[in-house]
Amino acid sequence: MFFLDCNQSACSHDEIMEKMISPLQAVTNQIAATQNYCAGYNKYLNDFLIPLYVSTNYFRDVEMNKLTKASPMENFQSYMDLMSYNYELSNRSLIASMRVVSEYLKKELPLATEAFLNTLLNKEGENLESFTARQAEMAELVTKTYPKIISDIEPEYGFHFERGKNIKFAETDRFIVYQILPVDDKVKVREDGKPVLIIPPYVLGANILGFLPGENRSYTHCFANLGIPTYIRIMKDISSTPALQVMTCENDTLDTQFFCEKIKSRHGKPVTLNGYCQGGFMAVCNILSGKLDGLIDALITCVAPMDGTKSKGLKHFLASLPPRFRDLAYGTKTLPNGNKVGDGDLMGWVYKLKSIEVESPLVVFFRDMMMLSPKNGKTVKVSKTAAALNYWLRNERNDLPLSITEMSFASYTVPVTKDGTLPVKLFGQELNFKRIKEKGLKWLICYGKHDDLVETDTALAPLEYVDAEISAFPKGHVAIATSWSDPGSACALHTRFGPENYRGPVRFQLDLDIEIEQSRKKNEKSQVSSQKPEEPLNG
Repeated sequence: MFFLDCNQSACSHDEIMEKMISPLQAVTNQIAATQNYCAGYNKYLNDFLIPLYVSTNYFRDVEMNKLTKASPMENFQSYMDLMSYNYELSNRSLIASMRVVSEYLKKELPLATEAFLNTLLNKEGENLESFTARQAEMAELVTKTYPKIISDIEPEYGFHFERGKNIKFAETDRFIVYQILPVDDKVKVREDGKPVLIIPPYVLGANILGFLPGENRSYTHCFANLGIPTYIRIMKDISSTPALQVMTCENDTLDTQFFCEKIKSRHGKPVTLNGYCQGGFMAVCNILSGKLDGLIDALITCVAPMDGTKSKGLKHFLASLPPRFRDLAYGTKTLPNGNKVGDGDLMGWVYKLKSIEVESPLVVFFRDMMMLSPKNGKTVKVSKTAAALNYWLRNERNDLPLSITEMSFASYTVPVTKDGTLPVKLFGQELNFKRIKEKGLKWLICYGKHDDLVETDTALAPLEYVDAEISAFPKGHVAIATSWSDPGSACALHTRFGPENYRGPVRFQLDLDIEIEQSRKKNEKSQVSSQKPEEPLNG
């Protein structure tokens, strides 16, 4: 079949044997590639389906209760609606999968044809052996090398409080507050500086805010590395902490009050409360309750969902779900001690379903494979940033107390009223955005321009009721914590950036401290002037 195009005078015996073996090597390469493709896709598929199997158990338990409380016709209609919903979801997944496979074939099929012709006609260029070798290498990268790179980044990723490099500052039954120290030992924390307390998201975990400290990519260390007294509230392990399992939103608020009291007492200045994502919404609710009055004077929220009903993607997703199944019970896990918590893995999976066009297992598999495809014959090097992001995506999902789950669910299903009242209460009282204006608190709202998790309208909802400063960061949901936490980046957090001269959160904090110091010096000067000794009386 193949033209060797050589004669006894032109080709050595070794060259002839090499040309004869080449097709066999191509077949061997293709078999290896196919095995790796199947193993790799199976892993991606399992990662996607495991939460489905878990949710099926929850679904069964809840439905065993509901079936007897509704009429047969109502049950039938609900299941027909659910089947229609699943059909629509599957259809979106299938279309997205076909699209990504088409893109892959469009890229690789011409190369395969060219390699076949080069081999058949003994022409220069990539032949079948080298083409299939590249395919085998690419498949091995996805299934073996890439997962190992992701696993190996763990020692560099996140805070690692067990190493004792940061100070355990305060503790309640539910949380621990650590003081985050500068990475460089030569940088000293300013004890008289204005402190910041960071509230991480519940589900996504705190480590995304301590991304890669050794690489100068850590949101929290951006504050600490400039000598700012920096504290972060860490949730205890919910699986072994009953007090956290049954925590109420009021407990959350009182714990934050306790921490702010201790921090303010230490540094002599009011605290800046800084919430990221879900932590931002919780921080706002804490403030609106009135329990933090006199303890804080400023607020920073980053990509925080302030009115979830303004989220077009998630709102449509929830609205499409038949009413019977819009129930948190379908995502509730019962622990061995009988306490119930929200299943963090399942909540992360719900966001995948919302974005099924980009999160379908086949789409993700081919996306990673094309990303790792050798370029110009050279193996692609996976950056630490990419490895750490994927480590976070694969490993960082926390269960959360039902009270917090219910609060988040309410914020995504019930809109803020026209007068600024939130759909949740604390201590039996309504919460209204306008209280922030009444208390004269300064508020910086940071959001991602291309955030598909917390969309722009969702993050900026408070602007309808109060004045706040905004900073729009390029990219998506975690870019502020990853890309822009690099001090050398275009939108570094300690700088002003962009044509609009936006302030990063660290710049905002530094400027607040400068204002406090200027005000203090001005007051001292006026006091000195008013205390000049009186002139002695004559006589």
